[in-house]
Amino acid sequence: MLDDELLSTHLQELRRGTVVLACLLILRKPNYGYALLDLLERSGFAVDANTLYPLLRRLEKQGLLTSDWNTDESRPRKFYRTSDLGGELADTLSHDWDELHAAFRTLKGES
Repeated sequence: MLDDELLSTHLQELRRGTVVLACLLILRKPNYGYALLDLLERSGFAVDANTLYPLLRRLEKQGLLTSDWNTDESRPRKFYRTSDLGGELADTLSHDWDELHAAFRTLKGES
């Protein structure tokens, strides 16, 4: 039987890069951090806020996201959007994901 800690470690490794791709795909339409957390969770990507916000800042610093502040409401919100470069990366990563998925299906004898 798998040890919970061992399983948790490997699941975290497996999902780490997929969250980047998920954010780039979701943020093709502008959204703010809290709504992104909710969308990710509803899509099956449970991400902690303490993980997501540093990730968003890193992706913005890398030029993969852009951001703007919306001050029209009583509480200002920072909206993020996938940049052109981020869109290119999302397309490339999605293509690679599809190829990996096909390879795993072959390894599992499903294709």
